[in-house]
Amino acid sequence: MKFLDEAKIFLKAGNGGSGCNSFRREKYVEFGGPNGGDGGDGANIYFKAVHNLNTLIDYRYKQHFQAENGKNGKGDNKKGPNGCDLFLKVPVGTQILDSNKEKVIKDFTISNEKFLFLKGGNGGKGNSRFKSSTNRAPRRFELGKNGEERWVWLKLKLIADAGMVGLPNVGKSSLLSRLSNAKPKISNYAFTTLKPQLGLLRKDYNDLIIADLPGLIRGASDGIGLGHKFLSHVERCKIILHVCDVSSDEQTILKNYKMINQELRKFGIENKEEILIFNKSDLLNDEKKKISISNLFKGKNFFFISCIQGDGLDNVVDFLFKLFLNSTNEN
Repeated sequence: MKFLDEAKIFLKAGNGGSGCNSFRREKYVEFGGPNGGDGGDGANIYFKAVHNLNTLIDYRYKQHFQAENGKNGKGDNKKGPNGCDLFLKVPVGTQILDSNKEKVIKDFTISNEKFLFLKGGNGGKGNSRFKSSTNRAPRRFELGKNGEERWVWLKLKLIADAGMVGLPNVGKSSLLSRLSNAKPKISNYAFTTLKPQLGLLRKDYNDLIIADLPGLIRGASDGIGLGHKFLSHVERCKIILHVCDVSSDEQTILKNYKMINQELRKFGIENKEEILIFNKSDLLNDEKKKISISNLFKGKNFFFISCIQGDGLDNVVDFLFKLFLNSTNEN
């Protein structure tokens, strides 16, 4: 399934049915009074967050949604049926924004949450409603009211337990494929991953969702390279897996690490648990370089791994679950 994290859609709640203008016409009933029934109410539009969706692709090819109208009233005081409410399913983590993307109307953070978004129009009254002591044969009736309508944006911010960040081509997709059941595209060139990828990591009956996010570059927090779209998915992650290419020299590794963290802070992402992953350790032939890198990042949680050879992955998994379970128990 293709990933889509933004969609603009038009929604129209159902119109109410019109009331009926009718009179009794029965044999041997000399003075048949009004018996026009009311119109049915138009259908409402609800949003519902579901856990088994992780994309807004359903709203790419269909962008207009019309709820069912109420039916007109009938004679013999028969009320028209109400329209059936329309439920639109969205992934957990979806935000509903106004047409200008300036106001967040609703933010779905839990599964099975329902939200009444647009109300259908009320049905009109039939002429039997206007009968009085002074007007025994009213011909007055009401038309149904129009349902609410508006354009909105849907924006998905993935809710993952851990999110992988780092420069392009440092091995994030390879790490995701090693840790989880995901099968992301893996190639030896930058920006192989253009859309966030989700994977499920399972250990001792515990599950953990990992998101592989496209590589960040300098200026991402200012929107360069679709930075805002990528960084918005990091906001909801509980743990950050910062992947670095350890085959570079020590100062380059440190400079790149600081640059990525600066972009995260500028976007307002800080104070999250972080695990440093030094990938491509199979290219390290000098033990002194490993010691030097360890000294540069002393006091941080870090691991040397090789996605190709599988070295160090078990240690990462064990520590990741320990960190995750501790944070869950504290909450």
